[in-house]
Amino acid sequence: MPLRLAALFVFFAIVAAEDPYRFFTWNVTYGTIWPLGPDIYSVTNDNIIVNVFNSLDQPFLIHWNGIQNRRNSYEDGVYGTTCPIPPGKNFTYILQMKDQIGSFFYFPSLAFHKAAGGFGGIRILSRPLIPVPFDNPTDDFTVLIGDWYTANHTDLKAILDRGNKLPFPDGILINGRGPNVTSFTLQQADQQPQDYYIVASSRFTTPVLTTTGFLRYANANRPASGPLPGGPTTEIDWSLNQARSIRTNLTASGPRPNPQGSYHYGMINTTRTIRLSSSAGQVANKQRYALNSVSFVPADTPLKVADYFKIDGVFRVGSISDAPTGGGIYLDTSVLGPTTERSSKLFLKIRKISMDGGQWSSGSRSQYNLRDAVSRCTVQVYPNSWTAIYVALDNVGMWNLRSEFWARQYLGQQTYLRVYTTSTSLRDEYPIPKNALLCGRASGRRTRPL
Repeated sequence: MPLRLAALFVFFAIVAAEDPYRFFTWNVTYGTIWPLGPDIYSVTNDNIIVNVFNSLDQPFLIHWNGIQNRRNSYEDGVYGTTCPIPPGKNFTYILQMKDQIGSFFYFPSLAFHKAAGGFGGIRILSRPLIPVPFDNPTDDFTVLIGDWYTANHTDLKAILDRGNKLPFPDGILINGRGPNVTSFTLQQADQQPQDYYIVASSRFTTPVLTTTGFLRYANANRPASGPLPGGPTTEIDWSLNQARSIRTNLTASGPRPNPQGSYHYGMINTTRTIRLSSSAGQVANKQRYALNSVSFVPADTPLKVADYFKIDGVFRVGSISDAPTGGGIYLDTSVLGPTTERSSKLFLKIRKISMDGGQWSSGSRSQYNLRDAVSRCTVQVYPNSWTAIYVALDNVGMWNLRSEFWARQYLGQQTYLRVYTTSTSLRDEYPIPKNALLCGRASGRRTRPL
């Protein structure tokens, strides 16, 4: 039976005159468990304090996917920003859900721990005084769906380290459970009082993996029945049209008391265009993945830590080009830049403004949605297709840009975007946390007294 990551946790909240604090204590261990971690429930601007004890035999980090960490990339929890928690030690993450609403998730970011579990949902609700464009729900649920391997994460990592591709996944999980286990109970809406299937299937794969859960009405006594829907498993056009149909409601309020439509991103001049092209190939007879021909290799010191202490030789800004080179894949610790304070102030926001099949060209700009695109932390790029995003580079820090296919990320399909300012004002960026762990070439240095 493979080992999985478990998180034992304690939670309590303190409400004072400032924004509320919510405290969590997590102990990360191996165990034979279902791999879903605890949900984090919060409200816009809440301060989240997570004390993580590493009871594994390997260094460990948690990444907060989609959390903006405004002015504070040190807390991002990826190796480019944060030194790992050594075995037997602990680290306290200090996060603020500043001016955000929505559903996000966290997961282990080092090595191949993500394949062993320890992931969970993050829910940020709108502040009570800020209206939302619908009635308050009776309840809401976190649904996390992903593929799964029965092999240990150490075995999967070893396959990649030997230069091979991973085998086909063994199945799909819904909230860490296999077929016909996960269920959600709710009050009857406009359907017959019975159980209904929830179906998740893989896309663009042979064979197609399928799993099911249940949506149950509280007053139902009839089980789910009937054939499962097939789902559009190969039709790229169907998915493209669906993705392009999702738009922002410009009449709704945002996390702060101002209409979302008051921010007209389409009226802001674009100061820089970056084109990233993904590729795969062999380097020294080992499988690698790349962006603009550069396959990322981690440095011996987190990039943001090295930047703070001005340690030379860890990375080189501009070590990846702004456009595809067409050359062969090579290894480097790639960092996009430079980006200065003139385009960097407060936070990083990504809007998916267009996507289509084929190759992107300058003429593709004519189909950009410059009015009501949706803000995202992850966007899909379909096979032999492109996706355009608008990024306001106004959150100073070192930010990871990566494939969410974790084997591809692990084998190089990632880079970092350095948003830089010469200012030392706390309005632009917080200093390194005084409890920051130091490693690599930063070992033995001191963070700051206050």
